[in-house]
Amino acid sequence: MIVRRRAPRLAAWESRLLGLVAIALVVFGIAAVYSSSSIVAVQSGLSGSTFAFRQFSGAILGFIMLLIGAKLDYALWRKLAWPLAGVAAFLLIVLLLPFTHELAPVRNGARRWIDLGFFTIQPSEVAKFAVIAWTAMLAAKKGPQLRDFKLGILPFVVILAPMVLLIALEPDLSTATITALLAAIVIFVGGARIGHFLVIGVIALPFLGHELMAVQFRLQRMTAFLSPGTDPLDGNWQVGQSLIGIGSGGLMGVGFGEGLQKLGYLPHAYSDFIFSAIGEEWGFVGVSFLLFLYSLFIFLGLRISRRAPDSFGTLLAVGLTALIGVTAIFHVAVTMALVPATGLPLPFVSYGRSNLLMALLATGVIMSIGESGIQGRSR
Repeated sequence: MIVRRRAPRLAAWESRLLGLVAIALVVFGIAAVYSSSSIVAVQSGLSGSTFAFRQFSGAILGFIMLLIGAKLDYALWRKLAWPLAGVAAFLLIVLLLPFTHELAPVRNGARRWIDLGFFTIQPSEVAKFAVIAWTAMLAAKKGPQLRDFKLGILPFVVILAPMVLLIALEPDLSTATITALLAAIVIFVGGARIGHFLVIGVIALPFLGHELMAVQFRLQRMTAFLSPGTDPLDGNWQVGQSLIGIGSGGLMGVGFGEGLQKLGYLPHAYSDFIFSAIGEEWGFVGVSFLLFLYSLFIFLGLRISRRAPDSFGTLLAVGLTALIGVTAIFHVAVTMALVPATGLPLPFVSYGRSNLLMALLATGVIMSIGESGIQGRSR
């Protein structure tokens, strides 16, 4: 029997507050992108506000996607799970084809973007959302079978392993790892045994070791992380400058637009290391406020997952909340030298429209789950 009753009014407020938190992070991000990218833009012959304007345009489109995601019945994503996974896999394959270099050019030694002329898509961002939706769909469908390796876990490995491999071949090992971790979180919450993940981890270790050793910059970053006092002008340069920026911010920061690391000392200060740029200009107070917003987002997302009408809603909300929370945690950890350097963005804040669009769409879907108006489960 299906028990249906209206969700408490608090649930609706949780969803709306989640949307407000996302808006606050986006506004914060546009300001941070403008401050940390203006010098780079001018040096490239562009207006100082170019990157901030692009981020703003992405935010406008993203808010439309948020509203659409919030208004659509979240159950629709269960039906779209397979098509989404197929589209994501197709886009990832396009990046690796030898005759698509004009559409997917090499940038910074990797093919991670599809250039449509008027817009650039990063397929791995689409893949993360698709993997979460697909994993939540199948995990909800299998239910208790998740405790069985052959019937529960193996089907996930068969589908997800090739998609993670496609991301790793771009090459983008950090995003591939995060994608696998997000899927694992959803499956674990669905009821899988932790021992199964340990087995998969042991099997995957040789592949990870090979990928680390095969690419020079990955090996260099790992060596720099394990030996932080060596090679300060090469492997440790970014992380070292990141720590200098955060440390020089003090309590209140040096002031908006007054940071020095963006003057060429810290590469990618407006994207991969934007938390450091914020720490320098906004200080301890600024980064504490930023971390509070992320903590509040995670708290609200997990509360909404508990109120979801069914197991699919719960798993989808957990996965999408983890999409924001886990990526934010790793970004902050990289900038503070707590994990090896990777190219992960800070959700809602770092420059990059693909990441921003998917983060806002994910927020809208979580809001839809919270505002579904129905609470209860099949009994």
